[in-house]
Amino acid sequence: MAAPASRGIGRARLEATGNYEVVAGQEIVWHPEVAKREGRRLLEAGVEATILNYAVWCFPHLTLIATEFAPGPYLMFSNINPRYPGMVGMLAAAGGMDQVGRFHERVQGDVVDSRVFARVEKFLRAAVAVTRLKGETFGLYGGRPMGMYTAVAAADQWKRDFGIDVEHIDQYEIIRRSDLVDREKVEHAFNWLEKMLGKNIHYDGKKLTPELLNRQVRSYYACQEINREKAIDFFGIKAQPEMTDHFATEDIIDAFSNDPYDWDGPKEPVVCATEADMDGALTMELFKHVTGEPVLFADVRHYDAEDNFFDLCNSGAHATFFAGRSKSPADNLPKVHFWPEIFYFPAGGASVMHFAQPGEVTLARLTRKNGRYWMAIVPADFILFDEKKNWAKAEATTKEWPHAFARLKVYADEFLATYDSNHIHGCYGNWTDELVHICRIFKIDFHVYA
Repeated sequence: MAAPASRGIGRARLEATGNYEVVAGQEIVWHPEVAKREGRRLLEAGVEATILNYAVWCFPHLTLIATEFAPGPYLMFSNINPRYPGMVGMLAAAGGMDQVGRFHERVQGDVVDSRVFARVEKFLRAAVAVTRLKGETFGLYGGRPMGMYTAVAAADQWKRDFGIDVEHIDQYEIIRRSDLVDREKVEHAFNWLEKMLGKNIHYDGKKLTPELLNRQVRSYYACQEINREKAIDFFGIKAQPEMTDHFATEDIIDAFSNDPYDWDGPKEPVVCATEADMDGALTMELFKHVTGEPVLFADVRHYDAEDNFFDLCNSGAHATFFAGRSKSPADNLPKVHFWPEIFYFPAGGASVMHFAQPGEVTLARLTRKNGRYWMAIVPADFILFDEKKNWAKAEATTKEWPHAFARLKVYADEFLATYDSNHIHGCYGNWTDELVHICRIFKIDFHVYA
């Protein structure tokens, strides 16, 4: 992950996590030439974040010189030792950084203290997520879905603000290439799905048949091939209405792209956003870089006042990971159902349905107000009831689609009064601090619904 400049105990603590390759300073920065030399060395090493360590007084201009070259984001770290003025050096340098408009965050204390080290790691996770967006390519299959302005962003703004390129791809290319996929690969995938789901594949002879499921598998392989050829890092598919009316739903692509496995074995999750939701995909890609985990995509479908939860339900990109909260398909897929798609999608195909496992989650969404990005950060818990009640709650909306029952930390009316999208995204765990750091790095507003 990150490659910060640190020394001694700090370096050992970072390396002991197994998450960081540390490029340590070779010389104590005491002279302008050393500052330039060390900064350039970190630049050449391709570090993803830089830690500036203040153990004693350091002339502030040296920090400003070093950071002309050393890559940001920057974390300024000082020890707490009354005999040595490390904090004084850090504050003097930090003031200079603010004066020239060079973003940084600050942490002080003993790196051996787990609370202090946790603050360092939260910043590094955020910094690395921001850095790794730069140079990525988003694959936009189709165009604006169902009239949703919130799902479409300007390519030039993405390049300017986040360093991401947008590659437009016609959905017909998925259809064309799906007919060219090797038959043996499709048979292998089909047999694996039938084995793993068994009776939970609910064929009806009309909207879900073996032929339609094979078509969805072919579409998945076709999309993988296109993404490889075009160096797509994350993507979204419009689907409605062209694909869902005349070819098949793309739920298999959505779900298994976001999963940490498919029928060919373990893999890295690749963010796929339903309805080609660009800001949704961007939020998910940040979550993925922060957590390394599959990320949820859902509609804010319904508020259940009786039991105080939101049903996050959407046909599409719920990774099957959420069915068992496991990276093993053997744990998750027995809890997954393939239902025939409902009347909204006349072309048919399998709808990938399950209930998300309970646990603490962080939900979020990057969205825009008057052209400027801001992030909604929504701490919550996924909950479940007994099986009978789970199904009753699902049938109140759409039984055939995946469900995550989310109990927020704020009143429903407060959330609904200001939240700016029908889509929401998230991961298990508490990632609020990391998301706040990301917003500060990007210099965008945020609101924590808690």
